[in-house]
Amino acid sequence: MARLQILELPEGAGDERPPFILVIDEWTSPFHGLPNEWAQKIGAQGVLVFEDTIDIPANEVPLDSDGHPVKIRVEPDFEQLREQVQAEVRKATDDAYIAVRRAIKRATQNPEATDG
Repeated sequence: MARLQILELPEGAGDERPPFILVIDEWTSPFHGLPNEWAQKIGAQGVLVFEDTIDIPANEVPLDSDGHPVKIRVEPDFEQLREQVQAEVRKATDDAYIAVRRAIKRATQNPEATDG
C-alpha cells in the first residue's frame, strides 16, 4: 500500500507557511495525473512518486536521549473509502430512481399540469 510522507523544506523570507514536498512511495497502481498538478492543489512545492520504499531521515523522531528513532506510518484505508463511495453512489442512484418514479406518477395523475 502506498505511503505518504512530508519532506519539510527550509523556509524562505516570503513563506506564509513552511514549504514542503509530498513524497509517495510504494506506489504500485497506474499513475493518473501529473505530480505538479497534485502539488498545486495541496500547496506543496512538489510531489515525488516512487515504486520503491523511500525513508526520509528527517521524519524519524528520537524517542529518548539515546537517539532511538520512532517511525510514524499512516496508512490510508482505501478499502473503507471505496465502500463509502460505493454506498454514496447507491444512495444517489436510489434517490434519482425515486425522484423519477414520483415525477412519472404525478404526470400520469395530472397530465394537464405537465403541458407547459
